[in-house]
Amino acid sequence: MAQYRIGVDLGGTNIAVGVVDEKYQIITKGSVPTGADREAALIMDDMAALCKKVVAEAGITLADVVSAGIAAPGTINSTDGVVEYSNNLRWSKFPICKLLSERLNNLPVYVENDANAAAWGEAIAGAARGVKNSVMITLGTGVGGGIVIDGKMYTGFNHAGGELGHMGIVVDGRPCTCGRRGCWEAYSSATALIRMTEEKIDECNILGVPTMMNEMKAAKGRVTGRTAFEGMRAGDKAATEVVKSYVHYLANGIASLINIFQPEILSIGGGVSNEKQFLLDLLMPEVRGAQYGGDAVAQTKIVIAELGNDAGIIGGAVLGI
Repeated sequence: MAQYRIGVDLGGTNIAVGVVDEKYQIITKGSVPTGADREAALIMDDMAALCKKVVAEAGITLADVVSAGIAAPGTINSTDGVVEYSNNLRWSKFPICKLLSERLNNLPVYVENDANAAAWGEAIAGAARGVKNSVMITLGTGVGGGIVIDGKMYTGFNHAGGELGHMGIVVDGRPCTCGRRGCWEAYSSATALIRMTEEKIDECNILGVPTMMNEMKAAKGRVTGRTAFEGMRAGDKAATEVVKSYVHYLANGIASLINIFQPEILSIGGGVSNEKQFLLDLLMPEVRGAQYGGDAVAQTKIVIAELGNDAGIIGGAVLGI
Protein backbone atom coordinates (compact mmCIF):
# COMPACT_ATOMS: atom_id res chain seq x y z
CA MET A 1 0.00 0.00 0.00
CA ALA A 2 1.37 3.39 -0.99
CA GLN A 3 2.46 5.72 1.77
CA TYR A 4 2.34 9.49 1.60
CA ARG A 5 3.86 12.31 3.64
CA ILE A 6 2.89 15.94 4.08
CA GLY A 7 5.57 18.61 3.76
CA VAL A 8 5.02 22.11 5.13
CA ASP A 9 7.25 25.04 4.18
CA LEU A 10 6.46 27.70 6.77
CA GLY A 11 7.74 31.13 5.76
CA GLY A 12 7.20 34.62 7.05
CA THR A 13 5.19 35.46 3.92
CA ASN A 14 3.58 32.21 2.77
CA ILE A 15 2.80 28.70 3.96
CA ALA A 16 3.35 26.10 1.23
CA VAL A 17 2.14 22.53 1.68
CA GLY A 18 2.54 19.47 -0.50
CA VAL A 19 1.77 15.75 -0.49
CA VAL A 20 4.89 13.70 -1.27
CA ASP A 21 4.77 10.12 -2.46
CA GLU A 22 7.18 7.21 -1.86
CA LYS A 23 9.40 8.38 -4.72
CA TYR A 24 9.68 11.81 -3.06
CA GLN A 25 7.64 13.45 -5.78
CA ILE A 26 5.12 16.17 -4.93
CA ILE A 27 1.74 15.05 -6.23
CA THR A 28 -0.32 18.03 -5.02
CA LYS A 29 0.59 21.33 -3.40
CA GLY A 30 -0.83 24.69 -2.48
CA SER A 31 -0.07 27.85 -0.53
CA VAL A 32 -1.73 30.53 1.56
CA PRO A 33 -0.44 33.80 3.05
CA THR A 34 1.10 33.31 6.48
CA GLY A 35 -0.22 36.50 7.98
CA ALA A 36 2.67 36.46 10.44
CA ASP A 37 1.28 39.36 12.46
CA ARG A 38 -1.81 37.31 13.46
CA GLU A 39 -2.36 35.10 16.48
CA ALA A 40 -0.38 31.89 16.25
CA ALA A 41 -3.54 29.78 16.58
CA LEU A 42 -4.95 31.30 13.39
CA ILE A 43 -1.76 30.52 11.51
CA MET A 44 -1.94 26.92 12.73
CA ASP A 45 -5.61 26.71 11.68
CA ASP A 46 -4.71 27.82 8.16
CA MET A 47 -1.77 25.43 8.03
CA ALA A 48 -3.94 22.50 9.04
CA ALA A 49 -6.72 23.48 6.62
CA LEU A 50 -4.21 23.64 3.77
CA CYS A 51 -2.82 20.21 4.72
CA LYS A 52 -6.31 18.74 4.56
CA LYS A 53 -6.99 20.50 1.26
CA VAL A 54 -3.91 19.14 -0.56
CA VAL A 55 -4.53 15.67 0.88
CA ALA A 56 -8.07 15.71 -0.52
CA GLU A 57 -6.81 16.98 -3.88
CA ALA A 58 -4.40 14.03 -3.98
CA GLY A 59 -7.38 11.69 -3.79
CA ILE A 60 -6.35 10.25 -0.43
CA THR A 61 -7.28 10.72 3.25
CA LEU A 62 -5.21 11.46 6.34
CA ALA A 63 -5.33 7.73 7.07
CA ASP A 64 -3.06 7.25 4.03
CA VAL A 65 -0.50 9.74 5.38
CA VAL A 66 2.44 8.46 7.44
CA SER A 67 3.56 11.80 8.89
CA ALA A 68 3.81 15.53 8.38
CA GLY A 69 6.97 17.60 8.63
CA ILE A 70 7.47 21.35 8.93
CA ALA A 71 10.43 23.34 7.63
CA ALA A 72 10.31 26.44 9.83
CA PRO A 73 12.45 29.55 10.26
CA GLY A 74 14.37 30.09 13.48
CA THR A 75 15.92 28.00 16.21
CA ILE A 76 14.10 24.68 16.31
CA ASN A 77 14.11 22.00 19.00
CA SER A 78 13.33 19.06 16.76
CA THR A 79 13.45 16.61 19.68
CA ASP A 80 10.59 18.32 21.50
CA GLY A 81 8.85 19.62 18.38
CA VAL A 82 9.16 23.21 19.53
CA VAL A 83 10.07 26.47 17.82
CA GLU A 84 12.47 27.83 20.43
CA TYR A 85 12.62 31.23 18.76
CA SER A 86 11.63 32.64 15.38
CA ASN A 87 12.17 36.31 14.67
CA ASN A 88 10.08 36.18 11.49
CA LEU A 89 7.04 34.82 13.34
CA ARG A 90 7.78 36.32 16.76
CA TRP A 91 7.31 32.89 18.34
CA SER A 92 9.08 31.65 21.45
CA LYS A 93 8.85 28.15 22.98
CA PHE A 94 6.03 27.40 20.55
CA PRO A 95 4.84 23.72 20.48
CA ILE A 96 4.22 23.62 16.75
CA CYS A 97 4.24 19.83 16.32
CA LYS A 98 1.70 19.23 19.08
CA LEU A 99 -0.63 21.90 17.74
CA LEU A 100 -0.55 20.70 14.14
CA SER A 101 -0.90 17.05 15.19
CA GLU A 102 -4.04 17.88 17.17
CA ARG A 103 -5.52 19.49 14.06
CA LEU A 104 -4.63 16.48 11.85
CA ASN A 105 -6.17 13.60 13.78
CA ASN A 106 -3.01 13.11 15.90
CA LEU A 107 -0.83 12.46 12.86
CA PRO A 108 2.89 12.28 13.77
CA VAL A 109 4.43 15.70 13.08
CA TYR A 110 8.11 16.68 12.89
CA VAL A 111 9.80 20.07 12.66
CA GLU A 112 13.24 21.33 11.72
CA ASN A 113 14.89 24.62 10.81
CA ASP A 114 14.11 25.39 7.17
CA ALA A 115 17.73 25.35 5.98
CA ASN A 116 18.38 22.10 7.83
CA ALA A 117 15.23 20.59 6.36
CA ALA A 118 16.37 21.58 2.86
CA ALA A 119 19.74 19.92 3.50
CA TRP A 120 17.98 16.79 4.75
CA GLY A 121 15.77 16.82 1.67
CA GLU A 122 18.84 16.94 -0.57
CA ALA A 123 20.37 14.06 1.44
CA ILE A 124 17.27 11.87 1.16
CA ALA A 125 15.80 12.85 -2.19
CA GLY A 126 18.13 15.26 -3.97
CA ALA A 127 21.72 15.91 -4.95
CA ALA A 128 23.24 14.13 -1.92
CA ARG A 129 21.06 11.02 -1.90
CA GLY A 130 22.98 7.82 -1.27
CA VAL A 131 25.80 9.40 0.76
CA LYS A 132 26.11 9.64 4.55
CA ASN A 133 28.02 12.90 4.85
CA SER A 134 26.89 16.04 3.06
CA VAL A 135 26.62 19.80 3.42
CA MET A 136 24.16 22.09 1.69
CA ILE A 137 24.42 25.85 1.41
CA THR A 138 21.74 28.24 0.18
CA LEU A 139 22.70 31.55 -1.40
CA GLY A 140 19.68 33.81 -1.11
CA THR A 141 18.80 36.81 1.02
CA GLY A 142 21.31 35.35 3.47
CA VAL A 143 23.55 32.30 3.45
CA GLY A 144 21.87 29.31 5.05
CA GLY A 145 22.88 25.71 5.25
CA GLY A 146 22.66 22.32 6.83
CA ILE A 147 25.02 19.53 7.77
CA VAL A 148 24.41 15.79 7.58
CA ILE A 149 26.95 13.62 9.39
CA ASP A 150 26.85 9.82 9.25
CA GLY A 151 23.30 9.94 7.93
CA LYS A 152 21.98 12.29 10.66
CA MET A 153 21.24 16.01 10.79
CA TYR A 154 23.78 17.89 12.87
CA THR A 155 22.29 20.78 14.84
CA GLY A 156 24.53 21.02 17.91
CA PHE A 157 23.68 20.32 21.53
CA ASN A 158 21.33 23.32 21.66
CA HIS A 159 19.62 22.88 18.26
CA ALA A 160 21.21 26.13 17.00
CA GLY A 161 24.10 24.62 15.00
CA GLY A 162 24.54 24.85 11.26
CA GLU A 163 24.48 28.66 10.95
CA LEU A 164 27.03 28.43 8.16
CA GLY A 165 26.46 31.96 6.91
CA HIS A 166 27.72 33.38 10.19
CA MET A 167 31.14 31.84 9.95
CA GLY A 168 33.60 34.75 10.06
CA ILE A 169 35.77 35.10 6.95
CA VAL A 170 36.99 38.73 7.29
CA VAL A 171 38.03 40.04 10.70
CA ASP A 172 36.21 43.34 11.38
CA GLY A 173 34.78 43.15 7.87
CA ARG A 174 31.44 44.28 6.49
CA PRO A 175 28.50 44.53 8.89
CA CYS A 176 26.18 41.51 8.95
CA THR A 177 22.49 41.49 9.80
CA CYS A 178 23.31 39.38 12.87
CA GLY A 179 25.18 42.31 14.43
CA ARG A 180 28.69 40.97 13.86
CA ARG A 181 31.19 41.97 11.20
CA GLY A 182 32.85 39.88 8.53
CA CYS A 183 30.36 37.01 8.34
CA TRP A 184 30.38 34.89 5.19
CA GLU A 185 26.78 35.95 4.60
CA ALA A 186 27.89 39.57 4.22
CA TYR A 187 30.06 38.53 1.25
CA SER A 188 28.42 35.51 -0.37
CA SER A 189 24.64 35.95 -0.17
CA ALA A 190 22.63 37.12 -3.15
CA THR A 191 22.11 40.31 -1.16
CA ALA A 192 25.88 40.78 -0.96
CA LEU A 193 26.24 40.12 -4.70
CA ILE A 194 23.63 42.78 -5.47
CA ARG A 195 25.37 45.25 -3.14
CA MET A 196 28.75 44.57 -4.78
CA THR A 197 27.19 45.06 -8.22
CA GLU A 198 25.59 48.36 -7.22
CA GLU A 199 28.87 49.58 -5.73
CA LYS A 200 30.74 48.75 -8.95
CA ILE A 201 28.14 50.53 -11.08
CA ASP A 202 28.45 53.63 -8.88
CA GLU A 203 32.24 53.45 -9.08
CA CYS A 204 32.14 53.21 -12.87
CA ASN A 205 29.77 56.17 -13.11
CA ILE A 206 31.97 58.31 -10.87
CA LEU A 207 35.09 57.43 -12.88
CA GLY A 208 33.34 57.76 -16.23
CA VAL A 209 34.01 54.12 -17.10
CA PRO A 210 31.33 52.53 -19.32
CA THR A 211 29.64 49.34 -18.16
CA MET A 212 26.81 47.32 -19.66
CA MET A 213 25.43 46.90 -16.17
CA ASN A 214 23.93 50.41 -16.37
CA GLU A 215 21.74 49.36 -19.29
CA MET A 216 20.86 46.07 -17.59
CA LYS A 217 19.82 47.94 -14.45
CA ALA A 218 17.72 50.41 -16.45
CA ALA A 219 16.02 47.60 -18.42
CA LYS A 220 14.90 45.79 -15.27
CA GLY A 221 14.49 48.84 -13.07
CA ARG A 222 16.92 47.42 -10.50
CA VAL A 223 20.06 45.41 -9.99
CA THR A 224 19.50 41.67 -9.51
CA GLY A 225 21.68 38.75 -8.53
CA ARG A 226 22.07 37.96 -12.24
CA THR A 227 23.19 41.41 -13.42
CA ALA A 228 26.93 40.88 -12.91
CA PHE A 229 26.86 37.32 -14.25
CA GLU A 230 25.00 38.42 -17.38
CA GLY A 231 27.46 41.27 -17.82
CA MET A 232 30.41 38.91 -17.48
CA ARG A 233 28.98 36.58 -20.11
CA ALA A 234 28.62 39.61 -22.40
CA GLY A 235 32.29 40.50 -21.89
CA ASP A 236 31.82 43.48 -19.57
CA LYS A 237 35.04 44.14 -17.62
CA ALA A 238 33.41 45.72 -14.56
CA ALA A 239 30.88 42.91 -14.28
CA THR A 240 33.66 40.36 -14.55
CA GLU A 241 35.47 42.05 -11.65
CA VAL A 242 32.31 41.82 -9.51
CA VAL A 243 31.77 38.12 -10.25
CA LYS A 244 35.40 37.21 -9.63
CA SER A 245 35.38 39.03 -6.29
CA TYR A 246 32.10 37.38 -5.28
CA VAL A 247 33.31 33.91 -6.28
CA HIS A 248 36.55 34.46 -4.37
CA TYR A 249 34.65 34.99 -1.11
CA LEU A 250 32.22 32.18 -1.85
CA ALA A 251 35.08 29.76 -2.56
CA ASN A 252 36.87 30.79 0.62
CA GLY A 253 33.86 29.82 2.73
CA ILE A 254 33.22 26.60 0.85
CA ALA A 255 36.85 25.55 1.21
CA SER A 256 36.60 26.14 4.96
CA LEU A 257 33.49 23.97 5.19
CA ILE A 258 35.24 21.22 3.26
CA ASN A 259 38.31 21.49 5.49
CA ILE A 260 36.13 21.09 8.59
CA PHE A 261 33.61 18.46 7.50
CA GLN A 262 35.08 16.76 4.41
CA PRO A 263 31.60 15.86 3.12
CA GLU A 264 31.19 13.52 0.20
CA ILE A 265 28.92 16.07 -1.47
CA LEU A 266 28.44 19.80 -0.97
CA SER A 267 25.36 21.11 -2.76
CA ILE A 268 24.55 24.73 -3.54
CA GLY A 269 20.99 26.03 -3.58
CA GLY A 270 19.29 29.42 -3.46
CA GLY A 271 18.91 32.06 -6.14
CA VAL A 272 22.59 32.32 -7.09
CA SER A 273 22.64 28.58 -7.83
CA ASN A 274 20.54 29.32 -10.93
CA GLU A 275 23.88 30.13 -12.60
CA LYS A 276 24.44 26.36 -12.47
CA GLN A 277 27.51 25.11 -14.37
CA PHE A 278 28.74 28.64 -15.13
CA LEU A 279 29.05 29.24 -11.38
CA LEU A 280 30.65 25.85 -10.74
CA ASP A 281 33.25 26.37 -13.47
CA LEU A 282 34.33 29.64 -11.84
CA LEU A 283 34.16 28.24 -8.33
CA MET A 284 35.96 24.92 -8.60
CA PRO A 285 39.53 26.12 -9.29
CA GLU A 286 39.36 28.54 -6.35
CA VAL A 287 37.96 25.95 -3.97
CA ARG A 288 40.49 23.32 -4.98
CA GLY A 289 43.29 25.82 -4.52
CA ALA A 290 42.15 26.73 -1.02
CA GLN A 291 41.15 23.40 0.46
CA TYR A 292 43.47 21.50 2.74
CA GLY A 293 45.19 18.39 1.42
CA GLY A 294 44.73 19.09 -2.28
CA ASP A 295 44.93 15.98 -4.42
CA ALA A 296 46.33 13.92 -1.54
CA VAL A 297 42.81 13.08 -0.31
CA ALA A 298 39.53 12.12 -1.98
CA GLN A 299 37.80 15.34 -2.96
CA THR A 300 34.35 16.59 -2.07
CA LYS A 301 32.00 16.71 -5.04
CA ILE A 302 30.45 20.17 -5.42
CA VAL A 303 27.09 20.24 -7.20
CA ILE A 304 23.98 22.35 -7.69
CA ALA A 305 21.13 21.34 -5.37
CA GLU A 306 18.26 19.56 -7.10
CA LEU A 307 15.10 20.34 -5.15
CA GLY A 308 14.92 24.06 -5.96
CA ASN A 309 11.81 25.88 -4.74
CA ASP A 310 10.36 22.60 -3.47
CA ALA A 311 13.22 22.04 -0.99
CA GLY A 312 11.11 23.15 1.98
CA ILE A 313 8.16 20.94 1.14
CA ILE A 314 10.19 17.83 0.31
CA GLY A 315 12.65 18.49 3.14
CA GLY A 316 9.77 18.83 5.57
CA ALA A 317 8.04 15.71 4.27
CA VAL A 318 11.10 13.49 4.77
CA LEU A 319 11.85 14.65 8.33
CA GLY A 320 10.22 11.49 9.65
CA ILE A 321 12.65 9.26 7.76
